[in-house]
Amino acid sequence: MTIKSDRGFWKGRARSFGFAWKGIKTLFGSEANAKVHLCVAALVIVASFIFGLSGMEWCVVLLCIGAVFMAEGFNTALEAVADKVSPEFHPLIGKAKDVAAGAVLLLVVAVVVVGLIVFIPHIIQLFK
Repeated sequence: MTIKSDRGFWKGRARSFGFAWKGIKTLFGSEANAKVHLCVAALVIVASFIFGLSGMEWCVVLLCIGAVFMAEGFNTALEAVADKVSPEFHPLIGKAKDVAAGAVLLLVVAVVVVGLIVFIPHIIQLFK
């Protein structure tokens, strides 16, 4: 690979990060549910510091937070494409959007259960 093509490679990567950052700003700037998830994530992170989670518990918590953000992002992207393809109501578009929203909800329920598994022992220890 030549130096010129190396610069092109890195310039392309930088542009990719720029597009990704734009998507993140769009997600948290325009989607109410993403804002709610962000606030809850901030509270969970504060609680994680307060309770002094272990390294493995931190890994679990951060992966759960990331998974919820990712699911919300995919749901938002699907809704945007669906609205472009079919601005008027169509039952299949409605079904796709409902399933995507349901998938986010299923993940959030699982993450809440994981959060309870991680935090309840710390809360119990606090009252001993």
